Amino acid sequence: MKKMNYQITIDSPVDHVFKTMLGKETYKKWTTAFNPTSDFEGSWEKGSKIYFTGINKDGEKEGMVAEIAENIPNKYISIRHYGILDKGKEITEGPAVEAWAGSFENYTFSDLDGKTLLKVDVDTNEEYLDYFDEAWPKALQILKEISEK
Repeated sequence: MKKMNYQITIDSPVDHVFKTMLGKETYKKWTTAFNPTSDFEGSWEKGSKIYFTGINKDGEKEGMVAEIAENIPNKYISIRHYGILDKGKEITEGPAVEAWAGSFENYTFSDLDGKTLLKVDVDTNEEYLDYFDEAWPKALQILKEISEK
């Protein structure tokens, strides 16, 4: 597992960026860089289960099963991935999840004189390094654009 790091400065206050990142409709917009049908089901509260979903080319729901490991409003979000959704079914053990189960996705929000420095660190395996290096900067740029409107 390798930790990937990304960051962006957004010309908007931390509380606005935080709400924009987690809001249902705005989440769907900035995560289109990963999947045009990106969505989530569940709560961002600490300890909550959350599904990160999308529709595959066969029209079936798939995605990730995770837990919100930490949520300090306007400061930090930590997501622990522990399973997948395959054709709408939750899978939390076996070869399909062993390669990355227990990986974390962390967001740190810092105030820079009214602007926001957003740092993202993501655990991934070799298979997704190039994909993340392409998708994460695009996603953060979209988040920046919608947060600055």
